[in-house]
Amino acid sequence: MSLEGQPRSGRPSTSKTEENIQKIRHAIMFDRRRTIIDLEALTGVSWSSCQRILTELHMKRVAAEFVPRLLSADQRANRLDVCREMKDKMKTDPDFLYKIFTGEESWCYGYDQETKQQSCQWKSTSSQRPKKTRQVKLNVKNMLICCFDIKGLVHFEFVPQGQTVNQQFYLEVFKRLHDAVQRKRPELWRSGEWLLHQDNAPAHTALSVSQFLTKNGMTTASQPPPPLRPGPSTL
Repeated sequence: MSLEGQPRSGRPSTSKTEENIQKIRHAIMFDRRRTIIDLEALTGVSWSSCQRILTELHMKRVAAEFVPRLLSADQRANRLDVCREMKDKMKTDPDFLYKIFTGEESWCYGYDQETKQQSCQWKSTSSQRPKKTRQVKLNVKNMLICCFDIKGLVHFEFVPQGQTVNQQFYLEVFKRLHDAVQRKRPELWRSGEWLLHQDNAPAHTALSVSQFLTKNGMTTASQPPPPLRPGPSTL
């Protein structure tokens, strides 16, 4: 008499069939965000069988990678062309980076400032060390507009409260930037070989602003078109 189990065919699988595998494959390819519970309700296959089928298909659920922007093929090609153009200019002109003035805007938030020295307290050997929370943003905020080059800051100003940042406002900003470059970078001003690098915000590319830049010899560097807004990817 043998105590070992005899080989047997076992109960045939009724869920992990080729038909169910194709159902789950098509359901996943149609929408990769579906969960196993969704697949169970959609295909009628049990939760455990769905899990085994997905394992055999070498599929695992992962979080989407965060990227700042989603670019189309044309936008990627355009950015590559702009980078190559800038690279070629750097090869032909060693002082190219010294001729670029970058303009940018950023929100500046108010903080309840307290230095480390101001937060110091006396404590005894038996008392616990004092604690304080991290600084948090206040409701006070202002938009800062600045322009800088490789040597440092050339011009900056805060947008007044309630001021709309439109082409009329930016036209006045560029007039003040025009005077600042003439005053702080006289060599580049006299040569006229400096470039203004900025994004394609509507206020930057408005007709009145473009006419002012052209009239005063303020050449702008190449800038790709704005990217697509972030959204769900299509697979």
